[in-house]
Amino acid sequence: MTVSRAEYCVVACAEAWRGDGEILASPMGLIPSLGARLARHTFSPDLLLTDGEALLVGPDGTVEGWLPYRRHLAMVTGGRRHVMMGASQLDRHGNQNISCIGDWERPARQLLGVRGAPVNTLNNPVSYWVPRHSPRVFVERVDMVCGVGHDRAAAVGARFHRIPRVVSDLGVFDFATPDRTMRLASLHPGVTVDEVRAATGFRLVIGGSVPYTRDPTEAELRLIREVLDPEGAREREVRTA
Repeated sequence: MTVSRAEYCVVACAEAWRGDGEILASPMGLIPSLGARLARHTFSPDLLLTDGEALLVGPDGTVEGWLPYRRHLAMVTGGRRHVMMGASQLDRHGNQNISCIGDWERPARQLLGVRGAPVNTLNNPVSYWVPRHSPRVFVERVDMVCGVGHDRAAAVGARFHRIPRVVSDLGVFDFATPDRTMRLASLHPGVTVDEVRAATGFRLVIGGSVPYTRDPTEAELRLIREVLDPEGAREREVRTA
């Protein structure tokens, strides 16, 4: 079956939660939400897909338990949560900006605000989803630090800081380098290394042979197309290859 770019992105996001066990998956945005639900239905059945007080249900909708808000907060502050946030800007160290563009005192554009990004990144694993990979997002230096990157986390001795992956419409990125700077981990099929370089505003670490993002299985494609997103909203978020 032909696999769309959006479906590769869903699978790449799902892989962020592989092996996480019973934690809170907190996806922000359509593609990360589809990825978390795909992981829950397949290789990560213990994920909790809620971000507040809620009834806990199985994949078939059967109620399995209740998560009171106090328990939710205990899991969040205890690091049992993996967030996938968006980013208006990201730099090579994984510092994220969702607050403003331009100088903080007189910004050219006001965005969401800092929100919970600092606490998320210092207490829990945090991955990122970027639907439009461009030099405006992947920048040499973010205008304001909201999510904490590896350089700042190391400077303050943050023990629980972890950025498992960054997923964009072009590929998957991690920080598996000696200086914890961003590395191209895989290309989505149809994308070239030169395209990624041209769309990135800093020098990425790129190995000699970059693999492609893994193909979804037939079962995963059926889940995406028939159960999780039968209306095809994913195709409106990610440009076609």
